[in-house]
Amino acid sequence: MAITTTDAGSAMMNYPPRAAVISWIFFDWAAQPYFTLITTFVFAPYFATHIAADPASGQSLWGFATAAAGLLIALMSPVLGAVADASGRRKPWIAAFGALLVIGSCLMWFGKPGDVSVIPPLLLAYGIATVGVEFATVFNNAMMPTLVPPDKIGRLSGTGWATGYIGGIVSLVLVLGFLAASPESGRTLFGFKPLFGLDPVTHQGDRITGPLTGIWFVIFVLPMFLWTPDYPAKRGLRDALRKGLVELRDTLRELPHRKSMAAFLLANMIYTDGLVSLFAFGGIYAAGTFGWNTIEIGTFGIILAIAGTLGGWLGGKLDDALGPKYVIAGSMLILLLAIVGILLVDKDSVLFVQVTPPVPGGALFASAAERAYLVLGCLIGAVGAPLQAASRSLLIRIAPKDRIAQYFGLFALTGKVTSFVGPLLIGIITAVTESQKAGMAVLVLFFVTGLALLARVRD
Repeated sequence: MAITTTDAGSAMMNYPPRAAVISWIFFDWAAQPYFTLITTFVFAPYFATHIAADPASGQSLWGFATAAAGLLIALMSPVLGAVADASGRRKPWIAAFGALLVIGSCLMWFGKPGDVSVIPPLLLAYGIATVGVEFATVFNNAMMPTLVPPDKIGRLSGTGWATGYIGGIVSLVLVLGFLAASPESGRTLFGFKPLFGLDPVTHQGDRITGPLTGIWFVIFVLPMFLWTPDYPAKRGLRDALRKGLVELRDTLRELPHRKSMAAFLLANMIYTDGLVSLFAFGGIYAAGTFGWNTIEIGTFGIILAIAGTLGGWLGGKLDDALGPKYVIAGSMLILLLAIVGILLVDKDSVLFVQVTPPVPGGALFASAAERAYLVLGCLIGAVGAPLQAASRSLLIRIAPKDRIAQYFGLFALTGKVTSFVGPLLIGIITAVTESQKAGMAVLVLFFVTGLALLARVRD
C-alpha cells in the first residue's frame, strides 16, 4: 500500500511501499562493481602495469580515455535529462544505457598482458561502458523524489551509496578470494586455485572482472525494473525531444538568476572532477609506488569499501540532521588532508621520515609507508561516499520538482563537463614529468576551489 504524505505547499503525494524503495537501492549494488573492479582496484591497475609499456604511460592513456568518455557524457547528459522529464519514463533509458555498460565491460576480457595492439579497442570498450553506467545513473537518480518524502532523501541517498559499497566489497572478495591469483604462487588471496581454470600467468583473473561486472549488473538491477514504479509515459520520443530541448533552453536561460543553484553546479563540477580522478588513479598510483599486484590492490579496495560503507551510512544520517551542505564541506576538508598526506608518502619515507621500504614478496602491508597509505586511503573511502550522496541530496532539495531529471542532467553535466580536465591534467603532467606523484598533486586545487564555491550555496 502506498504511503501518503504532505509536502509543504504541495498536494498530497503517494509514495510506493518499502519493497519498491529497496529495489531501487539495488541499482547502486548492481552498478558499483564497475567502479570498484574496473576503474579503481583491479582492471585499471592491471592495464597500467601489464598491458601498457610502463605504469606512467598506462596512467596517461587511461586518463585520456577517461577524459574522452567524460566529455561525451557532459555534452549529452542535460539533453537526455530534459527528454526524460518530457517523456516521463526513466526505466527505458536505464535499460538502454545499462546494455552499453554490459557490452563494454564484457569486452575487457580481451585485454591480454603485453599485447599493445589491444590497447585502442580496449580503451574504446572502457569508454562505452563508462558512458553506459554514468547515463544509467542519471536516470536512476531522477527517480528518488518519487520514492520517499523530502525529509528522508538524505537517508535514502546515503543508504544507496552504502549499499553500493557493500556490493563493491562482495565483488572484490569474490575476485580476490576465488578468481584472481598471484602469477608467482598460482593461488588466490584465500589460498585456492582460481575457479574455472583461470590462468594466473595471462592474468585471466584480472580480465574476468569485465564479464563479471556485466553479469552482476544484469542480475542485480532486475529488482528495480520489476518492483520500483516508473513515471507514466507523457508523450512519444519525438515530442519529448522537442519539448525537452525547449525546457532545457529555458532552464539554461534562468540558471544565472538561480544563483545558489548555479554556484552549487559549478562547485560540483570542480570537486567531482577531483574525486573521480582520485578514485580512478588511486589504485594505479599505489601499483606504481609500492609495486602492488592485484591481491594487494584488491585487499586495499576491500578495506576502503568497508570504510565507504560506514561513511555512506553515517553521512546519510548527518545529511538529514545537519543538511547536505555541511556534509559536503566536511568531506572535502578531509579529502584535502588525505591528498596532502599521500603526496608525502613514498615507499621509503613517510612525512619526510625515512622508513624501511616494502620487501618484494613480503607480508601484506608490512611496511610503514604501505600502512600510512592504507590509513589515508580509508579516510578517502570514508568521505567519498557521503560527498557523492549528499551532493545528489542537495540537488533534490534545491531543484524544481517538475524538472528533476533535467537538473540531474545538468548535475551530470557539471560532474562531467570538466571530468576530462582532471584525468587529462594528470595524464599530461605524469607524461611530462614521468612522475606519478606530480600528476596526483594537481588534485589539491580541485578541492580548494570546490570549497570556495560551496560557500556561496544556500540550501
